[in-house]
Amino acid sequence: MNAHITTAVILAGGAGFRLRPLTNDLPKAMMEVQGRPLLEWIINWLKRNSVYTIIIGVAYHKEAIIDYFGNGKEFDVNINYSEHTVEGGTGEGFRLAIQRYVDDSLFIAMNGDEITNINVHDFCDFHVNNGGVATIALSYLRSPFGTVEVNNRNDIVSFIEKPLLKEYLVSMGVYLFQDRIREYLPSRGNIESTTFLRLAAERKLKGYLHKGFWGTVNTLKDLQELQTRMPESL
Repeated sequence: MNAHITTAVILAGGAGFRLRPLTNDLPKAMMEVQGRPLLEWIINWLKRNSVYTIIIGVAYHKEAIIDYFGNGKEFDVNINYSEHTVEGGTGEGFRLAIQRYVDDSLFIAMNGDEITNINVHDFCDFHVNNGGVATIALSYLRSPFGTVEVNNRNDIVSFIEKPLLKEYLVSMGVYLFQDRIREYLPSRGNIESTTFLRLAAERKLKGYLHKGFWGTVNTLKDLQELQTRMPESL
């Protein structure tokens, strides 16, 4: 198998209800972090990793994405768009995008609200060496709360602001898919509750631990925190 990744499928059709009113007229992937839409951060990361063929799955207020990125020429990438329905979930979104535009044997698939600095070459090597149909990028869970340490006399001895909880791993919403993933994608529904459960039961789903930067946006609080957490080198 050629382990060089050249194609990415990004789902950017979400309505982002928890980000209202910012998403009244824009899809979540167009929320700005430090002056750039989330989707632009993703595209720049893909370019740095030599991934120049990008398929964007669009639905909610799709015109905002298409008008901004066009065919990708201004961003030095090649972009195609695959329309799906919001109600069809990630299963429909990935299935249609892959069916319409992807011929590669191995490619990136991801949600359009994730920012990371994963090294795609290392991610790919891990996938090939472990032999799954799909590999999920994993990160340690970041506590939404500060934690408190208490000694045996009930004295509070320290505060840790939103630590990483290394006993828990979470999906980053960034995946590597082999073309065989087509057999596992539902017509409708989310892959987290369909495709991934089936692959896990068959031991064909692998997990890659990423210890670098990862940020996601689901709420206004997430968006505000990501503004300050972005590393300078990203």
